[in-house]
Amino acid sequence: MSHSFRYQASRSAEEVKKMDTAQLRNAFLVEKVFEKDTITATYSMQDRFIVLGVKPVQEKLTLPAFHELTKADYFLERREIGIINVGGKGTITVDGELYQLDNKEGLYIGKGKQSVVFASADAQSPALFYINSALAAAAYPTTYIRKADITPLTLGDALTSNYRKIYQYILPGRVQSCQLVMGFTELLNGSVWNSIPPHTHLRRNEVYFYFDVPEEQVVLHLMGEPTETRHLFMHNHQAVVSPEWSIHAGAGTASYSFIWGMAGENQDYTDMDKLEVQHLR
Repeated sequence: MSHSFRYQASRSAEEVKKMDTAQLRNAFLVEKVFEKDTITATYSMQDRFIVLGVKPVQEKLTLPAFHELTKADYFLERREIGIINVGGKGTITVDGELYQLDNKEGLYIGKGKQSVVFASADAQSPALFYINSALAAAAYPTTYIRKADITPLTLGDALTSNYRKIYQYILPGRVQSCQLVMGFTELLNGSVWNSIPPHTHLRRNEVYFYFDVPEEQVVLHLMGEPTETRHLFMHNHQAVVSPEWSIHAGAGTASYSFIWGMAGENQDYTDMDKLEVQHLR
């Protein structure tokens, strides 16, 4: 079994003002989340958030401790994870208990679980397990999440090209966690804008993962301070770290979906500092 990891240092708003395109991408972009029969990990020092990708094709893959990153005996010794499958059918075995995940189904695994094993039902259509991990101080139950069981929030309007459905998977009142909040957004009816009007939330770090982006299309992800914005062109199955001081919004050249994951001071999904588009620079 193969695994890989990298660090991303936390960055200030002042640093970002001086970055060129390559520096910006290196500091915030997770360019390759999935690799065949590999578990990848990117450790962001923004709230010590870890982004992982698991693509089991010919092999079953066991979540390693990533001791170089965590100094733990097993990955979930002091952490929790949220998982959403964006590929074909697959299974996750947690301390001997088997969970089957279809496309866009999720799983929360709390602190203290020692063995997590990933597999695909069909090597020709492998599962793609996208994972967010945050530090945890208490143990909460493993919880399977079906998209069909979630009533989405519908926001925006087709007239402003931001008509979208938001599926909240891990948040208080639905799935108990220590600090992780996670779900995904689907753009509807030809809409292309996400998270517009934009916002920041100084109390939480956030990571976006774009998926269902057609191969020949692209997403323009906006970040930075509201009056000092920057952009990243992103493709399918890429993730971007959004620091607490940064906006996080974007537009695609076609409809797409994205997973959002957050950790920090609180778990209140509505806690955000809203901005008006006319104030962006």
